[in-house]
Amino acid sequence: MSFPLLTATAALPAAGAIAVAAVPAARRTAAKWLALLFSLGTLALAVTVLVRFEPGGARYQLTESHAWIADFGVRYELGVDGIGVTLLALTALLVPFVILAGWHDADPLAVSDGGPAGGKSSRWRPTQGFFALILMVEAMVILSFEATDVFLFYILFEAMLIPMYFLIGGFGDRAHAQGEEAAATQRSYAAVKFLLYNLAGGLIMLAAVIGLHVVAGSFSLTEIAAARASGELEMATTTERLLFLGFFFAFAIKAPLWPLHTWLPNAMGEATAPVAVLITAVVDKVGTFAMLRFCLQLFPEASKWATPVIIVLSLISIVYGALLAVGQRDIKRLIAYASISHFGFIILGIFAMTSQGQSGATLYMVNHGISTAALMLVAGFLISRRGSRLIADYGGVQKVAPVLAGTFLVGGLATLSLPGLAPFVSEFLVLVGTFTRYPAAGIIATFGIVLAALYVLVLYQRTMTGPVKEEVRSMPDLRVRELAVVAPLIALLIFLGVYPKPVTEIVNPAVEHTMSDVQRQDPRPDVEAAK
Repeated sequence: MSFPLLTATAALPAAGAIAVAAVPAARRTAAKWLALLFSLGTLALAVTVLVRFEPGGARYQLTESHAWIADFGVRYELGVDGIGVTLLALTALLVPFVILAGWHDADPLAVSDGGPAGGKSSRWRPTQGFFALILMVEAMVILSFEATDVFLFYILFEAMLIPMYFLIGGFGDRAHAQGEEAAATQRSYAAVKFLLYNLAGGLIMLAAVIGLHVVAGSFSLTEIAAARASGELEMATTTERLLFLGFFFAFAIKAPLWPLHTWLPNAMGEATAPVAVLITAVVDKVGTFAMLRFCLQLFPEASKWATPVIIVLSLISIVYGALLAVGQRDIKRLIAYASISHFGFIILGIFAMTSQGQSGATLYMVNHGISTAALMLVAGFLISRRGSRLIADYGGVQKVAPVLAGTFLVGGLATLSLPGLAPFVSEFLVLVGTFTRYPAAGIIATFGIVLAALYVLVLYQRTMTGPVKEEVRSMPDLRVRELAVVAPLIALLIFLGVYPKPVTEIVNPAVEHTMSDVQRQDPRPDVEAAK
């Protein structure tokens, strides 16, 4: 029996969560280092998975299959394709940076005790719990990228909401203009809204999962897909469309897609910057990944039927998210609305049903994760220094903290997809893949790039340039720990912007399989090349 590498990759951070939670309360620093150690061990295993994966080999590799709930036909089945293994590696890469960036985010808070002298007291925050929850989220996300049993995926899809709820509601951003009590209320609201939206989608998905089992007699993704491809399993048109909608609704909330997006700005605005990265760069990717793995593979005809409406919703997300980002006064909410626009590009690429579009969408998931992590974490370092999330409270930062301003600029330029940085390649592929089949949609989506340049450059101009405000005059530049977080992310943005082949050669075979599932081929050019 071969070593269960996929199980080990997910089990290590889960074991780390238990170990960190068991560290005595007084030994906060030990808990932080232990969490970082487990996250680095997980990254080492993820690299091993990536090295052992053969892009030209079988569709699902390193597979594992064991009986789980035999009475219901549920099995513990794992396997990774090119898309899953890439996102698995992205998750394992980002979590150590999340832990380093959030090194002090769960330290005890000094708050007013309400006495006549306005004294300060320390409000307890469970440091061990904060880092244990991050590792638990990592374990569940990694396992969701590996699961090839639909029921197992559903369990993970829902279970990851629990640690995320506590991370948002229990460890919110300290830079709140209205005081600790108002901040706690806003955190609670954001956490509950996040939970209710995603639970609603999960309940509808559960009905669809049960319906799929009734129709197919199995929860195994590979078995159902093989039966559909061979013609052994046929679904009535109405049944397939209803099942597709049940799955897609849940994934569109997780992604998120307009008009199911409203939980994201609240959650990212009230969470700490590292947790905001965990939300949009890691957890939300499960939604777009699942569209490729489950919606297109299990319900190919329904996917083609729904494509026109989904493309319209994607275009609305692109333009709407960018327009709202332009008008934001809060730095973190601006990045949240920018992410809504970017997820619109990703979903547009998926449902353009072209190889360029889907390759670009998958590459976009990776590049968006890295660029958003870089921008949000630098923004978090900036906010922690000034104690405010409002853009108007900054000015002239580049004169007192040039390295911080420089890294913020690179993260912003990556967000607007500047050529030479990683997101440009993926956005270009999405637009080309969309334009070849839906020219009008490609033209409208291009307008989102113009708006991205507007909100990023205005954000930089208002916070980093101009006269130095008195409140930022003594602001320190990035420290060693913060540089250790940001520098590798910027290096990756540059490397993948110049040389994206290491990702595309892993992703492209999986995209070819997905195109085969939906029986689509790339459109031929209207004008033949001259001979």
